[in-house]
Amino acid sequence: MEKNLFDPEVELPIMEAFYTIQGEGYHSGKPAYFIRLAGCDVGCVWCDVKDSWDAEKWPIKNIDELVDEAYKYESRLAVITGGEPYMYDLHGLTKRLLQKGFHVNVETSGAHPYTGMTDWVCLSPKKYKAPLDEWYEVANELKIIIYNKSDFKWAEEHAAKVNEDCKLLLQPEWGKREEMMPLIVEYVKNNPQWNISLQTHKYLQIP
Repeated sequence: MEKNLFDPEVELPIMEAFYTIQGEGYHSGKPAYFIRLAGCDVGCVWCDVKDSWDAEKWPIKNIDELVDEAYKYESRLAVITGGEPYMYDLHGLTKRLLQKGFHVNVETSGAHPYTGMTDWVCLSPKKYKAPLDEWYEVANELKIIIYNKSDFKWAEEHAAKVNEDCKLLLQPEWGKREEMMPLIVEYVKNNPQWNISLQTHKYLQIP
């Protein structure tokens, strides 16, 4: 989507926005309002929201109205995800969420520059488009998706770049979880600086 078609300080392309339970990562189990931006140029083969890739399929929504809707729910945790949310300047959205008292979490591949103001950054780098170096310093959480055995080595390469306070998480790709989970369990037992992330929302059958 061409950037001049809308003003990201005022509106953004939104695939969906809904109140649910954060299902994965360090904040798993917490109630949260999810804002899924439309558009992605990373293109992971195993992506479970490929419908988000084409931003032109989804409506442009007003940021104030979006934040007002989120405010109707009890939790003050907002999760901005995608797609790849940092294809857009997030200053407008994150500023308004913070003004409303939200704790703002973002999930990103790190393939685009950091913008906006956030409380928590989940960096989940993908092989198809490498993260920019700036993300390793701001990441609060490094979440590596394990699709095959070689991904453990790849995980360590990224772990060597993040700041010392960054949480390290290994998560099995959903379609390979039965094959990869035993390997992840043994790896974490032998490398306790890592923890396991599960897609609990899929086990619970919630959005």
